[in-house]
Amino acid sequence: MTPGFPSLDTRAVDAVEEMDRPDADPQRLDRTYAQFWLINAAVSGWRRNYVRYLRPVFAERGGGTLLDIGSGGGDVPRCIARWARRDGFAVEITAIDPDPRAHAFASALPALPGLSFRRAYSSDLVAEGRTYDVVVSNHMLHHLAPAELQALLADSEQLGLKLCLHSDIERSRWAYALFSLGTLPFFPGSFIRVDGLTSIRRSFTAAELAEVTPPGWQGLQQWPWQNLLVFPPRPGADTGENRRVG
Repeated sequence: MTPGFPSLDTRAVDAVEEMDRPDADPQRLDRTYAQFWLINAAVSGWRRNYVRYLRPVFAERGGGTLLDIGSGGGDVPRCIARWARRDGFAVEITAIDPDPRAHAFASALPALPGLSFRRAYSSDLVAEGRTYDVVVSNHMLHHLAPAELQALLADSEQLGLKLCLHSDIERSRWAYALFSLGTLPFFPGSFIRVDGLTSIRRSFTAAELAEVTPPGWQGLQQWPWQNLLVFPPRPGADTGENRRVG
């Protein structure tokens, strides 16, 4: 192991992100939420996911409903809402997060047509009997304990009528090294850099995620260093930049 470089051979499941601590500094936390869009725009690939997965679902009948689980600062559902509206789709998006701090930040942003935020767990919506055409999440799987991950996927199967798509970071030494160097001069006063590195350490490799994914889900690798879980398996989804795992 390179001096100063953590071992990435196994998941750092006991590492805690600073923003998840109940006593996290409120100003740094809000700045982190505000800067999420920069990181997600650079590495999360949601424009690609929208074009490849979400837009075909909405195009079937000119719109639909979408649930974003663990929406954090709200930048991903806001992007999806704008893209769908630009394409002429009438899409209703519900973005949920149980953290009152995340909910307060996202709810305080300027309203967008068809987008609403709610403080809730996915299990709350299952208990209410709600369903959506599409269920998504971004960079959330690595936060979950094993039982929580299984519960999320089970909830998703009940909530999603047409498609479930969970995107997360894939752990690798290259991802860690490049994120560490690329963010070094940026994001002062926020948790972006320190928590991003912790997230990579906590994340699954594609093989690890395949081992804990229940039957019926399709695991795909997507550049750069992203894992996708898709339900139900999508015909042709393992082409192009994606590679099937498991």
